[in-house]
Amino acid sequence: MGAPQGGRARDERPLADILFSQGFGTRRECAVRVLSGAVTVGGQVQDDPARPWPVAGLRFSVDGVEWPFHATALVLLHKPAGYECSQRPRHHPSVLSLLPEPLRRRGVQPVGRLDADTTGLLLLTDDGALIHRLTSPKHHEPKVYEVTARHPVDAGQIERLLAGVVLDDDPRPVRAAAAVRTDAHNLSLTLTEGKYHQVKRMLAAVGNRVEALHRSAFGPWTLDATLPPGQWRWLSADQVS
Repeated sequence: MGAPQGGRARDERPLADILFSQGFGTRRECAVRVLSGAVTVGGQVQDDPARPWPVAGLRFSVDGVEWPFHATALVLLHKPAGYECSQRPRHHPSVLSLLPEPLRRRGVQPVGRLDADTTGLLLLTDDGALIHRLTSPKHHEPKVYEVTARHPVDAGQIERLLAGVVLDDDPRPVRAAAAVRTDAHNLSLTLTEGKYHQVKRMLAAVGNRVEALHRSAFGPWTLDATLPPGQWRWLSADQVS
């Protein structure tokens, strides 16, 4: 088959290899799935594991569940409380248990961590370079947290958070990129660093205490209010770039 107009050949792969790349098992297991009639493309059963398909925009179904092809997996999860951002959790279930098996088999990992009691936006991907890009201190990706404080938040606390506070593991002040009081006990805090328990420690440093913590944004992504806790959605290649 010749290349299409424009001179760029389409990326075509055998159906079993496509399933393997998307986390549906070993190559042998994926071939067996196809042979058993469990895979459909365009509503039609496909029983030839070796038949090539163009992967761009490909959508297929396995055991009746539709799945889009993604060369790189990047998903946004609305993390509920009571889950750990770890592959080997100690006290609570892993956030990975909220994802379907194909994503877990692909080896997606959380981009950074949220404490077990923290809720909100969590990115997960199998792209190691992207994880580095989003978590590297050099890039200063902003993260927005909605904070509920035990004591009333006053103007002095906001000023200190913006000016910088010293934490016990670093003599250099840590500053909030933005801090906005939303009501007596709540503020929206934007950070561009990623230290251990940073929000809780910063609030403690100004004489307050975090009662509840929710991340509403990470870099260019914001948490959609229609996405319920525990649910996830794909992020597109355009959003990644």
